[in-house]
Amino acid sequence: MELVLQALGSPRRRRILQLVRRRERSAGDIHRTLGGLTFGAVSQNLGLLQRAGLVSVRRQGRSRLYSARPAGLLTLRAWLQSMWDDALARLQRQAEAEEAGAGGGHGGSRGRGRRR
Repeated sequence: MELVLQALGSPRRRRILQLVRRRERSAGDIHRTLGGLTFGAVSQNLGLLQRAGLVSVRRQGRSRLYSARPAGLLTLRAWLQSMWDDALARLQRQAEAEEAGAGGGHGGSRGRGRRR
């Protein structure tokens, strides 16, 4: 996951991922589209994205064609989901505790109609 986070930490690499998300592109096409970046820099960024598992590459003649690998984000997605689930669980416990505290003076209506 560390390599995925490192790869996504760069705006240029995120832009490259956007470029190859819908269709394969050659390194030269990516280089021309990005502009202001040397071909070597594009190649280095593509290499890191490939090592992180975020892009796949296939050879066609002398060209290398790159495409996004959404599966490369699954580990990060699972981690983020667990963080979100933990936050939601804490929020639910807090809301239930506040509800229990507020319902204490209403003649025993506490707990009715609540789902668990």
